[in-house]
Amino acid sequence: MCDARSRPSGFTLIELLVVIAVIALLVGILVPSLGGARRQARITVCGSRLQQISVGLTLYENEFPGFLPQHMGPLPGGGESVIGSLFGGKRGQLPFYGINEIGAALRPLNPYVTSAGIQAEESSDPGVPPIEMPQFRSPIDEGLRSTGLPIPGLERADLMYDFLGSSYTLNDHAPDRNPYGDDYPTLIPSGGGRLPPVEQPTKTWVVGTHTIYNYDDGGDRRQMWFGSAGVRANLAFLDGHVGLSIPVAEGQTPTTDDYTFLPQTRWLDRF
Repeated sequence: MCDARSRPSGFTLIELLVVIAVIALLVGILVPSLGGARRQARITVCGSRLQQISVGLTLYENEFPGFLPQHMGPLPGGGESVIGSLFGGKRGQLPFYGINEIGAALRPLNPYVTSAGIQAEESSDPGVPPIEMPQFRSPIDEGLRSTGLPIPGLERADLMYDFLGSSYTLNDHAPDRNPYGDDYPTLIPSGGGRLPPVEQPTKTWVVGTHTIYNYDDGGDRRQMWFGSAGVRANLAFLDGHVGLSIPVAEGQTPTTDDYTFLPQTRWLDRF
């Protein structure tokens, strides 16, 4: 009869392989879910920053009733127009529309979303780092795979926050098929001015992630910031609430069941 004390201790090769296979199976199951949880956490943080910006918009409008924050920028063909990206944030990299010249000190919403003092003057020299405005940087910002610019170093944008100065944009025009301009101004007239009367404040978005304009200018920018579920956006609405991970309609669709670019139902009839 064999003495049990004489049997070798430890795992056999087969047992060890079985353990490794089980661990690999568990990792394969858990890692995707953990990745999804991390992305959802970043989406939530993005929504919190958007809520902070929305509060800033309310404070701004209390001081300037009927107006959204707006700043004029130079147009490539001459003249000026309100540039939606200049509403807040920091000096960006795009060498058009004043994006790389107009920094944090001049972007009008900034004093309403931060208690920190902003330097009165800021160098527009691209060699001098801009004043940072982290309140306008979304943790889900993944930039643009292609900017369409034949300029060395600007063929793509890793972060919209760095490229334009903010991960967020104002609702200043509806999507169109024109890559050279904005055909349908919405909440801000192209020459600047008052917010028009709005029929549905609970459905009309006012500021959101740049992904809301994914299909603007007749293309598809493939801004898959929210993962493989399709193009989505975080949006703050005129009534003050924030919606998370809202599906963005393909094409130049101004209104869906979840949101609208338009202050009034028949708004586009005037263009």
